[in-house]
Amino acid sequence: MEFVLITMGAALVAAAVAANQAWLDRHFLPSFFIPRHWYVLIETAARCLVGAAGVLMIVGRRWLARMVMSAPVMIAQVIVAAVLAIGASEAALRWIHLRPTEWLVADEEPRRQPDARLGWVLAPERVGRSRIGGRTIDYAIDRSGSRVRSVDEPVNPALDTIVFAGESVMFGEGLTWQESIPARAGAMLHVQTANIAVHGYSTDQMYMRLERELPRFERPVAVVTIFMTELFGRNLDDDRPHLAPGFAWQPAEHASRLMSLAGLLVPYRRTSTVDAGVQLSQDVLRAIGRLAQTRHAVPLVIVPTFGPEDDAQRSLRARILTVDIPHVVIALDPHWRLPWDRHPNARAAEAIASAIAARLRPS
Repeated sequence: MEFVLITMGAALVAAAVAANQAWLDRHFLPSFFIPRHWYVLIETAARCLVGAAGVLMIVGRRWLARMVMSAPVMIAQVIVAAVLAIGASEAALRWIHLRPTEWLVADEEPRRQPDARLGWVLAPERVGRSRIGGRTIDYAIDRSGSRVRSVDEPVNPALDTIVFAGESVMFGEGLTWQESIPARAGAMLHVQTANIAVHGYSTDQMYMRLERELPRFERPVAVVTIFMTELFGRNLDDDRPHLAPGFAWQPAEHASRLMSLAGLLVPYRRTSTVDAGVQLSQDVLRAIGRLAQTRHAVPLVIVPTFGPEDDAQRSLRARILTVDIPHVVIALDPHWRLPWDRHPNARAAEAIASAIAARLRPS
């Protein structure tokens, strides 16, 4: 028994040592909602706990061995109880309808509704209101599912239009319509904008929505999308409709409830999964560019970065955004975020819109 405990303890210590920051950065992707220094602190604390558990097993092996040998029936009962608890938890969770990771709350604003191909879209022709940071924010959605100033002022598909595809950052989470990136860019360029961004979208969902919506516009002049390394993890999720290599559409996959919960709490990614996600993300961004060019529109990917990028973020961005993908990196002050979450504030949205206008104005 002591030999078993020594072996297990040594394995834990070895795992804590091997899981250095470089290894962690390869398998735990940047997070949008958790600052980098917090992320590193959590990872370091976890390594220390694993290492400490291994040392405790080695140092206290005799005491642990005596405890196990003195009460084998109790130990067996604990193991059986743990197995039964896991089975019962899985059975109980199957009665709960689990939503995709990026749509956990059904009635949050702006309200969403299911869509067979895209997973979800914004509920059309309604105004949602949220009390955020001491302000009441109106989210007006027109009949096509685009964010607009007012439901009575829908996007006119016959006009020259810059189409903005994206997720909550592009949509303008926590910002008024006038403060949002598309509205500010449109005002700077004196052209209509269509904000078709939807909260929680991955890059392939952006592409599929753009593929559906772009044909509606008679005179699209530009297509602007967004990429952030902190949101890349969404491109690896399969709990939503998604594209496989070759752009084959795949329905949402439903894994074990406990595994889904574990993945939410410990978002470990295998190297092969990350590599495949990098390739698919790159292919989708290129396809968005081709989609825009077939309509004689200028494609552009914006890449907002808050503060200096660390090596992991810089490497991931460089792997995906190659020179043949038209993009602009926009450096932002790390404090230009909403006070209650990590979305860009009005000042950041203005800076992003200015960068878009500067890039598109010559066109």
